[in-house]
Amino acid sequence: MLVLLPPSEGKAAGGAGAPLEIGALSLPGLSAPRRAVLDELVELCAADESKAQEVLGLSDGLKGEVAKNAGLRTAGTRPAGEIYTGVLYDALGLASLDAPARTLAERSLLVFSGLWGAVRIGDRIPSYRCSMGVKLPGLGALGAYWRAPMAEVMPEAAGQGLVLDLRSAAYATAWKPKGEVAGRTATVRVLQSKVVAGVEKRTVVSHFNKATKGRLVRDLLSAGRAPEGPAELVEALRDLGYAVEAEAPAKAGKAWAIDVIVKEL
Repeated sequence: MLVLLPPSEGKAAGGAGAPLEIGALSLPGLSAPRRAVLDELVELCAADESKAQEVLGLSDGLKGEVAKNAGLRTAGTRPAGEIYTGVLYDALGLASLDAPARTLAERSLLVFSGLWGAVRIGDRIPSYRCSMGVKLPGLGALGAYWRAPMAEVMPEAAGQGLVLDLRSAAYATAWKPKGEVAGRTATVRVLQSKVVAGVEKRTVVSHFNKATKGRLVRDLLSAGRAPEGPAELVEALRDLGYAVEAEAPAKAGKAWAIDVIVKEL
């Protein structure tokens, strides 16, 4: 099982560990493009704070992130699973997983990133600010920039089992499963169910979406469940108490679309 996650916009402060070693990160085939994005981002942030703030889409209250980016080469690092925060990661609760679940998480979780392409939760990285929607002056839109490198490394990273794609739309632009890999990929949509005037209505709500995705990944990890494909995922989620609706795609080579229905957080 490979679980694709978005990062968080907000991040924990960098650690006191050794500085970044790009060559030590997972998916070593991404080392060269990672260096290119890092160089471009550091140069931008070191040269012109105002321009960097504009390019990164930062409010005045967040302009301190520019200086943080400028020092990325020498900043302390910590595991990516400790850097990423926010609703999904709070619900996932990596720090409180037991040892078997943590081992499964380190093997299964892959976090997409505008700066790194994708990292595993054990990879040591500094705290940074650079979303997939950023357009760096020398590289252009990062979603488009990462497509070719990710297409090279992701089929191997996907292995032979389920690919559970929980990325947001911006991060999904960097890699789209194709062919045989797409056929064993499942995307998940979380819908909130409410009864209004006796009629059930379902809506997509951001907070429910993020929290539920984090919780269902935690539940799979804690139960030691690593489904081999989308049909097995549906069965596993139902066993874990989730209300799930899904249908196999009409054509081969298409991802499954799975709806998880929630009534309250």
